[in-house]
Amino acid sequence: MKLLVLGATGATGQQVVGQALQAGHEVTAYVRNPSKLAREPGLRVAAGDAADAGALERALQDKDAVVSTLGRRRSFRSEQLFSRSMKALAPPMERRGVRRLVLMSSFGVGESLREAPPLLRLHYRVFLHGIFADKKAAEDYLRTTRLEWTFVYPVILTDGPRTGQYRAGERLELHGWPTISRADVADFILAELRNRAYIRKTVVLSY
Repeated sequence: MKLLVLGATGATGQQVVGQALQAGHEVTAYVRNPSKLAREPGLRVAAGDAADAGALERALQDKDAVVSTLGRRRSFRSEQLFSRSMKALAPPMERRGVRRLVLMSSFGVGESLREAPPLLRLHYRVFLHGIFADKKAAEDYLRTTRLEWTFVYPVILTDGPRTGQYRAGERLELHGWPTISRADVADFILAELRNRAYIRKTVVLSY
């Protein structure tokens, strides 16, 4: 596939890019600062802001699918990154005929908050309320489009290895402080692009 990856310099985005290249996909990394991205054979770079619709449309040329791993890193302020970027991305995707979008969101966004273990639910409400509200706004907007989206809800992310041994489902039984590695999230995202098991659905990932 020919993939456009947003958030390619983030910890999960780097995993997506690396695994996609290993699998033989053609990858274009859409980044604000290309100097932060290590160059690899077969990797193209498109520079632009996540909310720049014109730059996004140019980057979408000849693409088969888009993966977004945009995040706020260690910040607890959303700055409406997710809603602004998706509102800039979706219209040019529809114009270009690029229907497939896999968006890494977060477990705890929207209705999934009710299913979080008590300690995790408290953490989300105290520290991530603003970011999760913006992620929900982005998802609500995408639901109104004709895109074939999948919203990926990983639990607490770690820098552990790629194992391929994780659970995925629209709902999972979770306890305590559940985790999953960024490498396994990337593994699932690329598998979902092939398998298309969660078109216009959310999917929770955890060990």
